[in-house]
Amino acid sequence: MIICQTSRLTIRQFELTDVSFIVELLNDEQFIKNIADKQVRTANDAIEYLQKGPMSTYKKFGFGLCMLELKECHTPIGMCGLLKRDNLEYADLGFALLPRYYRQGYAKEACFAVLNEAREKYKLESISAVTALDNTGSNHLLKSLGFNFIKTMEFYQQESNYYEIKLN
Repeated sequence: MIICQTSRLTIRQFELTDVSFIVELLNDEQFIKNIADKQVRTANDAIEYLQKGPMSTYKKFGFGLCMLELKECHTPIGMCGLLKRDNLEYADLGFALLPRYYRQGYAKEACFAVLNEAREKYKLESISAVTALDNTGSNHLLKSLGFNFIKTMEFYQQESNYYEIKLN
């Protein structure tokens, strides 16, 4: 199911046919360093990750992490979406791209579209975001989207930056 499209991207819900992409993305060195090692090594691990993660949140909240594809050729490049975590007050903006798609504006384009969906479709008033302290690219991106740094906090067993944005 397509959530939205931008000039260059299709943002859609994950499907079980996306398992090989999930294995590739979640085992990328930068994903493990900046987000976490999700221990997804096989197709079966990826199916379990998708079913217990994004697919379950679609049913529970109506939103979740989504596949990012290049619009013209349907090439998967990353993920972006909203998560609802028990340890955060607000829904949390999450995003990750394969390194070959860094610094081309895709993450900002996807995040902007997801934030617009959060405001328009889900009527959310505030969104949070968490990044690794030394993830300069993501920290810069969040600031450029209008997020405000709030504090540092422990997240996924690492010291992290916590941000918030008001959507109205």
